[in-house]
Order: sequence, then structure tokens, then C-alpha cells
Amino acid sequence: MRGPTPAKRGIFIMNPLPSPASAQTKPNALALIPLWVFLTVYLVVSIAAGDFYKMPITVAFALSCVVAVAMGRGTLNQRIEDFCRGAGNGNIMLMVLIFILAGAFAQTTKAMGAVDSTVNLTLWLLPKNLLVPGLFLAACFVSLSVGTSVGTIVALTPVAAGIAAKTGLTPALVAAAVVSGAMFGDNLSFISDTTIVATRTQGCRMRDKFRTNLRIVLPFAVLTLLIYFVMGRHVSSGYTPGTVNWVHVLPYLGVLASALAGVHVMVVLLGGTLLAGIIGLLSGDLTAWSWAGACGTGITAMGELIVVTILAGGMLEMIRLNGGFAWIIRKMTARAASVRGAELSIAGLVSFANLCTANNTIALIMAGPIAKEIASRFKIPANRSASLLDIFSCFVQGMIPYGAQLLMAAGLAGLSPISIMQYLYYPYLLGLGALTAIWLGYPKKKSSAKSKENA
Repeated sequence: MRGPTPAKRGIFIMNPLPSPASAQTKPNALALIPLWVFLTVYLVVSIAAGDFYKMPITVAFALSCVVAVAMGRGTLNQRIEDFCRGAGNGNIMLMVLIFILAGAFAQTTKAMGAVDSTVNLTLWLLPKNLLVPGLFLAACFVSLSVGTSVGTIVALTPVAAGIAAKTGLTPALVAAAVVSGAMFGDNLSFISDTTIVATRTQGCRMRDKFRTNLRIVLPFAVLTLLIYFVMGRHVSSGYTPGTVNWVHVLPYLGVLASALAGVHVMVVLLGGTLLAGIIGLLSGDLTAWSWAGACGTGITAMGELIVVTILAGGMLEMIRLNGGFAWIIRKMTARAASVRGAELSIAGLVSFANLCTANNTIALIMAGPIAKEIASRFKIPANRSASLLDIFSCFVQGMIPYGAQLLMAAGLAGLSPISIMQYLYYPYLLGLGALTAIWLGYPKKKSSAKSKENA
């Protein structure tokens, strides 16, 4: 498999995961057995246990990988080499490095107080009579900054529950506003797992995907804001946030600014981690040892995602070599006589994967390579396919009652996930808006050489 080739301004173009050679293999439905093994082990066992986090996803992937290697062609050594080639694909390894840096950045900023200051800042800026739309905006900003919807929900839901208790607002309403805003930021953030995977598997720059994505989702975010304004306008009392340390907000602002400027994501995350650590040292919030410990904790926290990414890469390569991707593409595009049909196929593919796994990052890892080949066949620009993948994964993840986001919000607010679902206006509008964008061909599709670069 080819290594990276130099591109403009020192950026590297990596081959999308996996190498697009499935057209050379004969379509074979049986090649998908490892995928069905994963879905059976993870989904069926989770449903039977009544807990979607009872079965470790790493175990489910490990079992499916064993089946994939067993079904491969050639000698055992050849099959293991094929698996390792997929697991060690350039995109896989780059994603692993990005996850490592993202974990170090997230934990460092948390340890030096940046998360608390960012939350307090956003709440401090809220008008007292606009608490519900304000919580939505706060969740949007925090999630966009920290790149994690779950982390945003953990940070803001207790505050939202306290506001509801003091003001008489419906607890499920304020919890839904936080979840909705968290999914907005997760979908757009430059440092979120979903953005990283979507752009890497499609081979496009993050800012190109961001621009396409924003034009689709922004009108519906504004509409959601108006809905929350109408539903929460009768509340006049407010909530007094904690102290804002303005210097602590700088790492997030720096990450956003440098990412928007097109700086490579690894440089962005490394620079953000260094800036957060230096500020923590100068302010006395961190010592050299606590900073190192925070980085280690953050990297360790990404361990499961890293393992799953590597295992999924190997399994998907085996499925590709045996003709599984070719079969899926043939079936999904059999009635897709147009770009619109192909885009609907991509949307359906990642949505189904997300419903089965209850994890939008894993769904993107699984669906991304197939979506790339569909996009190539119908000449869909990479930034467009990456945007659709990310949007539909976040749409499904933001509304399923057994996903981590709703389970976390429900647990922190003392509610049931079902009670929150009736107020989740943004995820519903997000899905509707993306389908409308596909139908209308909006925004206008542009193919550019730059979109193939990943920054």
C-alpha cells in the first residue's frame, strides 16, 4: 500500500481507508459474515442484557476479527499479513496519533481549569430571561471547543438541572437543550472524533468539511434556538455562574483559531496542549508532574477508541479483500441512478451502522471506507461525503435513547432518556435538514484539488 505523498504547503495526502481496490474483487455477500458477527455479539447481547454498555465493544470487534482472518484467502500467514496491513493503514495510524493528542489536550485543559472557566464564561454571558436558548448556545460553544458531546453533557447537565430547580423550568427541556447543543458542536468541532474520522476516511481537509457542514446545519441550529426561546421565555430568574478565569479560556480559543486558519490538526492539538500546560504552570494550577499525569490520563482514556480503530481497520480490510465492500456498493447503488440516490445510500449506511453500535465514531469508522467508494463512483466531492457522514451519525446518535449522550444526560438530571427525547429539536431538525440538502443538492457541490488535502 502506498505511503503518504507530499502535497502543497508540506501537508500530506493519505490514502483513504482502505485502499480503493474493491472494484477488483468479485462481490461476495458471505464476506460480510464478520460484520454480522460483530453486530450479533454487540447488539443482540446488549439488548438481551438491557444495557448497551454491558458488552465491551473491544471484545465484539476482537471476535469479529478472528472470524475475518479465518475466512480470508491464502495461507494463515498471508491472512494475518492482510489483516495487519489494514490495521496499520496510514489513515488508521494518523487517527491513532490524533486521538492520543486529543486525549492529552482534553485532560490538560480540564486539569488546569479551562473547562470550568469556559462553562462559567458561557453562562455568564447569558441573558437572565433566556436560559433555555442560552443553555443551548452554551452547549454549542463548549462542545465546539472541547470536541466531545459527552464531556459537554457531563459539564453542563448538572448546571442545567440546578437552573431548572431554581426557576421552575421543565428538567427534561433544559437537559434536551444541553444534549442538542452538544451534538451541534460534536458535529462541527475540529477536534471531535467524528470530524477526524469523517475527514480522514473521505480524504478531505477539515475546514472544507466544516464549511460545507455549517451551511447545511446552521439554519436548523437557528431554528432550534428560536424554538427554545419560545418554550423558555417565561422564566425571569437567573443562575449565578462561578468565577471566570479569562486566561484559562485561551487554549480553546487558540485551538479554534488555528484550526479555522487551516493548521494541521496534529499541530493544533499539540500547540493547544502546550499552551494549556504553560498557562497551568504559570498560574499554579499545574505542576510539571500533574501536567504529565494529566496527559497520561487523557491518552489512556482514548485507549478503547484506539484499540477499536485498529481492529476495525484490519477487519474492514479483510471484508474488502473478500468482496464484501463490492457487494454492499453494488446493492446500495443498484437503484441509485443519480448523485442524489448515492448520497441517500451514504446517509442510510452510516445511520444503520450507528443504530447498531450506538457509537457515532465507530459507525463512521465502519461506514467511511464504503462511503468513500460510493462517493468516488458518483463523483461526490470528499468534503460533501464527509459532511453527510458526520451529520447523519450525529443525527442518529443524538436521538437514540440507548446512546451515551442521552444516558449520561438522563443519569445526571435524574430523568429517563425517553422523557428528554420529546424536546430534542436539534437532532430531529438536523436529520430533516440533511435530507432536504440532499434533495435540493445544497450547498452547490464543488470539486477542488484542495478538498483532497487533509489539514
